[in-house]
Amino acid sequence: MSTEPKPVVSRSPSAWANFVRFWQSVLMLLIRIYFFWQLFKIGLGKLQNIQQVVGYFTKLGIPYPDINAYVVGGTECFGGLLIVAGLASRLASIPVTIAMAVAYWVGDKDAVLNIWGHPDKFLKAAPFPFFLASLIVLCFGPGWFSVDAIVGRLFRRRGGEE
Repeated sequence: MSTEPKPVVSRSPSAWANFVRFWQSVLMLLIRIYFFWQLFKIGLGKLQNIQQVVGYFTKLGIPYPDINAYVVGGTECFGGLLIVAGLASRLASIPVTIAMAVAYWVGDKDAVLNIWGHPDKFLKAAPFPFFLASLIVLCFGPGWFSVDAIVGRLFRRRGGEE
């Protein structure tokens, strides 16, 4: 029997850590499918009805409304699809986060400026769920159930790390 103290932090993951990581990945998969499939469909709708989006952007006073309509529609459509698949998720979440931040500022500036005084207005704004979901994917990644994770495991196996 050894009298050496056990290290506080173990190098090998415990069963509990694997359990938590598994359910975190399940949650990330659900977030990606639920929110970003919706965003994909919204972006696709914008691209299919581009003239209506250009008219709305013109009414809001957005510069170069035709170019911005394509950029926003493409970002929502293709960024949403990439995030659903878990392919380059963190990279794809950057323009989605920026698009949602701009949507907040342009469409709900009052909600942004009064976030501390009237948080309900901020939380009920249309961009909020997509903004929050894209920040979550940006911070935590897509999880184990993603193309990113599968490719990473394949490269580690080829390199002999697993």
